[in-house]
Amino acid sequence: MSRKKTSRPKTPEICLVCGEEISPRAVACPECGADHNSGWREDAESYDATGLPEEDFDYKEFVRREFGTGPKPATIRTVWWVTAILVLAVLAAFYLYAALR
Repeated sequence: MSRKKTSRPKTPEICLVCGEEISPRAVACPECGADHNSGWREDAESYDATGLPEEDFDYKEFVRREFGTGPKPATIRTVWWVTAILVLAVLAAFYLYAALR
């Protein structure tokens, strides 16, 4: 059985993600934590890690698309109050039933 020594990829002198100096024996960047699998690839310089467009990001449009427009209906508040009162009544009934038993 022969043992093949797997060579570890060469650690860059400067982190391709954050620009911090890295010691030759380091496994990951001490500043940002990037390593060969997560950020020292050839395309790491072009990756910004956010996935958002650099320009033309309209925050108001994003909020409108995610949360809709207009205020929340007032009936939702009433529904939650009624639900809370019913839950408390059921818990009180269980407690009294258990105490009288």
